[in-house]
Amino acid sequence: MKYRISHLTRYTYEQDIANSYNRGCLLPRGLLYQKVASSRLTVTPTPSSLYNHPDFFGNLYTFFHVNSLHRELEVNVTSQVEVMPRGLEQVPARSLPWEQALQQLAGDTRRQALQARLLQVGSRMAPIDPELAAFARDIFQPGVPLLEATRQLTHRIFSEFTYDPGFTTLATPVDEVLKARRGVCQDFAHLAISALRSLGFPACYVSGYLETIPPPGRPRLVGADASHAWFSVYDPSLGWVDFDPTNDLMPDERHITVAFGRDYADVVPLKGLMSGGGRHDLVVEVDVMPLGEKPPKSANA
Repeated sequence: MKYRISHLTRYTYEQDIANSYNRGCLLPRGLLYQKVASSRLTVTPTPSSLYNHPDFFGNLYTFFHVNSLHRELEVNVTSQVEVMPRGLEQVPARSLPWEQALQQLAGDTRRQALQARLLQVGSRMAPIDPELAAFARDIFQPGVPLLEATRQLTHRIFSEFTYDPGFTTLATPVDEVLKARRGVCQDFAHLAISALRSLGFPACYVSGYLETIPPPGRPRLVGADASHAWFSVYDPSLGWVDFDPTNDLMPDERHITVAFGRDYADVVPLKGLMSGGGRHDLVVEVDVMPLGEKPPKSANA
């Protein structure tokens, strides 16, 4: 499936900004199952400097500095991406038993396995937690394949938790999400990652986009899509395998990957420092458009 993706971020400030230093994580990744035909990031006002640099995980960060006075900052990313089927739907039941997977990982000296083991430890937003280990432990029964157990964990989060955009913020701890059984895609990804790490498995946070399909007979709307988050678990035989607990599925052609990290803090779409500004308003518009479709209507139409 081929897509055109646009991601607009607009800050409007109460007072003039003298300097603005920013880091964006907005450029889709090239992967075995994802080809990036083009990707362009533009900034208004024109920055005095702008450059890209990869991080430890291979994500491409964009750094830019705007040193002219401004009361509005606009960052627009336009990409064309092709996502191929992964063909992993039947794989979970045939994966290694989880005990064997842990044992094999402990003795694996390949570079990918060594890097994966760095993601066995907790992070600030996806910590090791005995309560989260207990939440997942009854799923990981003796002899259950690792990926099958992970799929069951994904289904449990989907079934037992309520999607509630008004409940959490970026600072809500994962243990509060567990107690309240509420959150959004970011929270559910952190919950699964913490549970898996608490049992000893490497797990990472994945940011990206999900093509949304409008109700029958209704047109797609520009800006109606949004950034999305899911997680990936490391299987010593297959490598990293993705799961989406918000939608209870294994990501395939409709998921577009932007970045991997320990948690959300590694892959924040846009953050920075500035001089001045006072209060501000933020607008984010995302559109994931399958190529070949008619242009969608405006969300404000």
